[in-house]
Amino acid sequence: MSLKSFLFVPGDRPERFPKAAASGADALILDLEDSVAPENKPAARAAVAAWLTDRGEVPCFVRINPLDSEHVRADLDAVLGARPDGIMLPKALGAVSLRQLADMAGGPLPPVLPIASEVPAAVFALGSYGEVGGQLAGLTWGAEDLPAAIGAATARNPDGSYTAPYETVRSLVLFAAHAAGTAAIETVYPNIADTDGLAAYVARGRRDGFTGMMAIHPAQVAIINAGFTPSEEEIAHARAVVDMFAANPGAGALKLDGKMIDRPHLKQAEALLARSGRS
Repeated sequence: MSLKSFLFVPGDRPERFPKAAASGADALILDLEDSVAPENKPAARAAVAAWLTDRGEVPCFVRINPLDSEHVRADLDAVLGARPDGIMLPKALGAVSLRQLADMAGGPLPPVLPIASEVPAAVFALGSYGEVGGQLAGLTWGAEDLPAAIGAATARNPDGSYTAPYETVRSLVLFAAHAAGTAAIETVYPNIADTDGLAAYVARGRRDGFTGMMAIHPAQVAIINAGFTPSEEEIAHARAVVDMFAANPGAGALKLDGKMIDRPHLKQAEALLARSGRS
C-alpha cells in the first residue's frame, strides 16, 4: 500500500478525529507526543485507544512519546491492544531504537515510522535502518527538534528554504529510506495558509524521491495527494518505457520519442507504475 499523505491529529482532541478521517488523507497520525500537554496525556491515550477500536477504513498511526521518556510505557500499554496500523517513533536512533521498541512492546509490533533526524546522534545511525527494513512503514525527518537540540537559531533561510545543515539531513534521510527499501516521507510544511508554497514544496519532494508527506491541517491533504499522484501523461510515458523494454528484452539502451532510454529509466518507470497502481 502506497501512502501519500499522513495527517497529524492531536490525541487529546477526539472531536477532530472524524473530520481528519474524512479529509482524504491516506493515513492519520494520532499524536500522543508534542501536541499533547503532559497533564492531558492520559485522556489522549484513552481517546486514541477508543478511536482505534472503531476507526473505520482509514489507516491510523500513533505517535508515541520518545523511548527515554516517562510517558512511553503508558503509551504502549494503552494503544497496542487496540491494534494501530503503525507506530510513529520520535527521536529514533536507528535500528537500535526499533529493537528497544520491540523489547518494550513484548510482542508483535505494527510497522514503525521513525522520525529519523531529531537528535544529533540520529544522523550517524541512518545507515542502520537497513538492518530492520522489514519492520518499517517508512522513514521521515523533521526540521524543528534538531536545530533546537544543537542551539541553531533556525533551520531556514529568509526565503523559507532550508539552510545547508538541514538540507544535508533531509538528503541523508531520503537515501537511508531507499537504502532500507522503505518509503521516504517528506516532513511537514508549517505555513498552512501558503498553498502555493506547499504545492511547490510537494513538487520538490516528489522530484527528489520522496513518496509521501506529512500534513498538519486537513486543508493541506488534497494538495499533497495531488502532488504525489503521477499524471496520466507520466503514466503513459512509463508504460511506453516498460513496453519497449518488454519488446526488446536483450537491449541495454533504446530510443523512445527521439531520446535514449536505458535500464535506470526502466526502473524509474516500473516504480512510478507501482506507486500509481498501474503496474
